Amino acid sequence: MDLIADHIIHRFGALDVLDDVSFTVGAGEVVAIVGPSGCGKSTLLSVLGGLLQPSSGSGQLRGAPPPGSLNPLTFVFQDFALLPWCTVEENVEFPLLHTGLSTSAREAVVADALRRTSLADFRGAYPKQLSGGMRQRVGIARALAVRPAILLMDEPLSALDSQTRELLMEDFVRLLADGSMGAVYVTHNLEEAVRLADRIVVLSRRPGRVREVVTIAMTRTERGDILAREKLLKLQSELWSLIREEAIDAEREVQHA
Repeated sequence: MDLIADHIIHRFGALDVLDDVSFTVGAGEVVAIVGPSGCGKSTLLSVLGGLLQPSSGSGQLRGAPPPGSLNPLTFVFQDFALLPWCTVEENVEFPLLHTGLSTSAREAVVADALRRTSLADFRGAYPKQLSGGMRQRVGIARALAVRPAILLMDEPLSALDSQTRELLMEDFVRLLADGSMGAVYVTHNLEEAVRLADRIVVLSRRPGRVREVVTIAMTRTERGDILAREKLLKLQSELWSLIREEAIDAEREVQHA
């Protein structure tokens, strides 16, 4: 299943946020969205996920969802968005409660999602008992439970320390390895973008326009090799050169707002 951003324009009142944004996320593909602060990255993700109606254009799905998919698009949020009164298992089961699945079928789906995210031993814990990285794993497991075609990820690692971020990037590489699930990955972190994405859409300063689309030729497995570090650092430098001046201008605009 493909996700298509089709000439998306969005305004909040008189404020132009997105201007004629178009690109396609192919089945099993990971596309990162980067750009200066305030360029509309999270707004774009909300449009693609159906949370926000754009002023013009649309986000469209094309093709059949993967077998057993209960929701073709699902979000992984920066702030985890867990129910604090529910256990890990109950949080993961929550999006399944109104799907029509039997109790035994739900239990099987939840068990599989917990296994894939290494949370099986923590199924009875509450969010307050978990570290930030573990809580984000619960959010990922909950997203996996609906068997999406495409994950919509909004800065999913930005609230975590560097060590936990590295471990979760390894988790994402593993979860995306079989190509059955794609992702749109919004991030400020260029290291995450070059490590995880097949293509990187670079947006301009607000109103966000597609300034460039950068394709990464290496597989995600190859990027995990220490010998690839120099190439990845070069890619990060090239991306930063594309957005540096506009990022500085955007930061000044925020400081003087």
